[in-house]
Amino acid sequence: MTIPARPERQPAGLAVLRGARVIGIVRLPAADAVVRAGRELAEAGLTAVEVTLTTPDALDAVAALRAELAGSCVVGAGSVRAPADVRAAHAAGAQFLVTPTTRVEVLAEASVAGLPVVCGAFTPTEVDVAWSSGASLVKLFPASLGGPAYLRELRAPLPDVPLAPTGGVTPESLPGWAAAGAVAVGAGGALVNATEVAAGDWPALRRRARAFVSAAAAAPWPAA
Repeated sequence: MTIPARPERQPAGLAVLRGARVIGIVRLPAADAVVRAGRELAEAGLTAVEVTLTTPDALDAVAALRAELAGSCVVGAGSVRAPADVRAAHAAGAQFLVTPTTRVEVLAEASVAGLPVVCGAFTPTEVDVAWSSGASLVKLFPASLGGPAYLRELRAPLPDVPLAPTGGVTPESLPGWAAAGAVAVGAGGALVNATEVAAGDWPALRRRARAFVSAAAAAPWPAA
């Protein structure tokens, strides 16, 4: 029996994402707000921003942020669920992809495009399938259901899989995730508050972003 080789994982992209430690997730109802929020996150020190495809005209926001933040922050597309999403995100200039679920055909298309993927998974089987199918990082989602203890349990039989918990992560909980073995985190609602953005309270967004940056800088991340 011949065991198929694992797909290449785009090591350069993996290094970028691991170095970021915090992936800022921007999910808002308007593309112009997404662009402004992404700019504020980058200025506050985040080096990776995910624009979710659930936002109207999300790919326009990806293209705008990619041009504006070149050299200071990598820009990715999130909520990627189909090969067509991969192609559209690639055309818009996305530098990485984030999925909510494990779909092998999405990972295969991303490999063709040369894009690293933070692939959503929750169960041990999903985590293993995502990693063996070419994910650069595996997004443990929704992480709030299991907490750091669950991530630690997953790491025991799957020590080679780099996990990035997403869903409910806060600056206060981030050190616990790092201590449990996470290599990065995704930060969504605890980072970008849609009500504050709608009110134009950009200082509040910057404060949240700086809190995440400070927590990540002090966190006990595992050795590379």
